This record gives sequence, C-alpha cells and structure tokens, in this order.
Amino acid sequence: MRKNKSVIGNFDWPLFSCYILLLLMGIGTVYSVAYNPEHPSIFDLSEKYGKQIMWLGISLFLGLLVFLIDSDIYRKFSLPIYGFTLSLLVIVLFMPAVNGARAWLGIGSMGIQPAEFAKIGTAILLANYLSVANIKQQSRKTVLVANAIILVPMVLILLQPDAGTFVVFTAFLFVLYREGVSYDPLILPVLNAIPIKGIHFKKTWVGTHFVPILFVVLFLSITTLLLSNSTITLDFLGVELAGYWGVFFFLLVLSVVGYFFMRMIFSRRDRKRALTISIIAFLLSVTLTKGIDFGFQKLAGHQKERIELVLGLREDPNGDDYNRNRAMAAVGSGGLLGKGYRNATVSSVQTNHVPESETDFIFCPFAEEWGFAGSIILVFLYIFMILRIVIIAERQKSTFNRVYAYSVAMIIFYHFAINIGMNIEFSPVIGIPLPFFSYGGSSLMSFSMMMFILLKLDSQRKDVLN
Repeated sequence: MRKNKSVIGNFDWPLFSCYILLLLMGIGTVYSVAYNPEHPSIFDLSEKYGKQIMWLGISLFLGLLVFLIDSDIYRKFSLPIYGFTLSLLVIVLFMPAVNGARAWLGIGSMGIQPAEFAKIGTAILLANYLSVANIKQQSRKTVLVANAIILVPMVLILLQPDAGTFVVFTAFLFVLYREGVSYDPLILPVLNAIPIKGIHFKKTWVGTHFVPILFVVLFLSITTLLLSNSTITLDFLGVELAGYWGVFFFLLVLSVVGYFFMRMIFSRRDRKRALTISIIAFLLSVTLTKGIDFGFQKLAGHQKERIELVLGLREDPNGDDYNRNRAMAAVGSGGLLGKGYRNATVSSVQTNHVPESETDFIFCPFAEEWGFAGSIILVFLYIFMILRIVIIAERQKSTFNRVYAYSVAMIIFYHFAINIGMNIEFSPVIGIPLPFFSYGGSSLMSFSMMMFILLKLDSQRKDVLN
C-alpha cells in the first residue's frame, strides 16, 4: 500500500555523495597507476583508464535505469532475477578457462563476471523470502530455503572455482542472524532423537547463535594452526609445551577464565551450570581443535604452504608470497604523506613489482601516493558508507528493504575488509576487488546497480507499509 510518492525528497544524498567520491578517487588512481605517456588522454579506450571511464559511464546508466524502476518490481520479480543470475553461473562453467577459472562470459577484456551480479540476485530473493516467511515461527522448511538461496550460487561459484566470491557470499549468513533466523528446526530433531531419559529440548543456544559459533570455530581453527607449530614456555613451572600440548593448555586457560566469568554473571543457584558449561566447552574445543590439526596434516603440500603463508608460519618472499610481500612494501613506502600523485614507483604498472596493482591491489598505489594520511581518509569513507547503509537499513518499515540494505552493507564490508587485508598481509590473496575503486567492469557495474537499488528502496520507504 502506497501513501507517499516523493522520491527525490527522500533521496539519501550523503550515501550518494560518498559513492560518487569513491568512484572519482578510483578513476584517478587507475589513471595514475596505469598511465601511459604515449596515450595521455583519460578517455583513450586502448588504455585501462579509458576502459574504466567507459565502464563508469555504463555503470551510471545502469544505476539510473534501476533507480527509475518502481521498487515493487524487485519484490515481484525477485525469483526470475535470481534464476537469471543462476543461469549465468551455470553457462559460465562451460566457457573456456581464463587464468585457471571459468568465471567470465564474453571475449577477452570485454567479458563480464556473472558471480558479481549473482550477489544482487541473491540479496533480492533473500530479502523477498524473509519478508514473507514467518521468522518468529520458523520451520525446518523456512530455515532450509533461506540457506539454500545462499548455498546454491555458492556451490556454482566454487565450481568455477572462485574462492574469493565464495567467501563473500558468507556475508549473507550475518543477514540471517540479524533477522533472527535460528537453526533450531534443524538441530532440535537430532538432539531429541538421542535417547536421554527425562530430557527434551525445545530451544538451544547453539541454534540461535549458530552463525557467531561458526566464527568461533574459525578462531579456534586459526589458533590451533598457530599454536601447534610453536612452543609455549611456562617459566614458573620450568616446562615447555610444544605442538598440540600448547593448544591444550591454551584451551584450558580459556575454559577456566570462562568459568570464573560465568560465576560472576550467574545467580548463586546456577553456578553449577557454569562449571558444566565450561567442562563441555573445553571437551568440545579439544575435540574440534584435534580434528582441525589432523585435517590440516592431511592436506596437499601446496595447500598447507598457502595456509602457513597467510598465518605467518613460513616465509617465501619471492615465491608464493610474492604479491603480499611486494604489496606491503608499496604501502610502507608511502610513509606519512605519500610520494605524490602519479609518483608511485613500487606499485606502478610499468615496474610491475606489484602484480594486479590496478585491480586486487589498487590500495597499494593509492597508499604509496597519498601515504598513511590518505589511506586513513579512504578507510574512513568506506566505514562511513557502511555505517550509513546500516542507518538506512534500520529506518526501513519494510522487512524486504531492511534485509536488502543489510545484505549490501555486509557485502561491501567483506570486500573492503578482505581487500585492504590482502594489501597489508592481514588476509589471504583471494582476488577480492575494492568496491567502486578497482579496475574492472563487472565489479563496478554490479556494485553501482546494488547501490542504486538501495537508494530507490530507501527513497520509497515511506510509501511501503509492509
């Protein structure tokens, strides 16, 4: 039901201004890093900066097009949009491989990457499904369908293979968590099938907080791999704990700390529950970390080496870790205020010390030219954009609008955090572009369409009651 037809009056100018500013800064950086003195015009289509200008124009046109479409269209046609993006993901699997992956449709540099547009289709269908599903009375079907909407494109993307985009799709799990999706309908039947006399579960803490638990598992996994290759020295006991014994000691300390913390927040009669929870958590953690250690040892040699490089357990500055090593050198060479525009040396395309410096590692030349001060400003712009989208999400009356807005916020956050992390040796190199900044048509078009759909939904937020 519509009550108000004012669109421009409700347009979010701060978010749009941030979007335009990042676009301009991105174009400027691509021009600087790929500059060819024989073709100085920024509109020269034979150079990457000319092509990026072309993609920018197409992106703004597509953005305007999706903004002019009534917001109800996205809700009504969410399934066809999702199905279309899935069909592209299937078709691309039969295309010739490029750099070892079947991820592109088209010819050469004029191709598009369907996985980028699959994020939009998934966000729209997930928003529509959660807006009609009864979240407060969830069934097994509701939870399975919500997760299937995310998992189907993830599987197709993994078949390409595109590990970076696969990781980005886990951002939707946080959207499910925000909307209160519990995994109890899947977990409870299993627990209640265990023949324990007098115990029947109606709700579990695990089912409600399944998503953050997954990231606790990730934390334990990283901790296991770090400590299993090191030695912990207990000077006061004169003991050295090597390998898995160090992991065991670490988990024991965490459990004891957790026990005393729970004793403080639990009531007197529930303090036995704190001890029970601590013991169970300790035993589960020990089992999990031992399984992780066992699985890691079974990996192929090159897989183990990549993980060890990311965790800093081994060094290979001129081999597998060359990209991250040179990227960090470029970022550090910028100093406090940088070397100035078009004065990047370590990360320029001509020197090629940092491969893909105009795409995945575009933060390097920017940091080298503008230094720490400029980098902080860029990071602030992305943080502002993400927080602004969260504010927009929270003011929506419609569940559809809110879920879509949170999806956009999480996707941008993933890209921003992982890309910057790749450039400063904080995350693995998995081919994640910096939104609105990196060279590339597919990324620029998909993020622009995503942003303009959000702006349109928000501009009509007062028109929608449901």
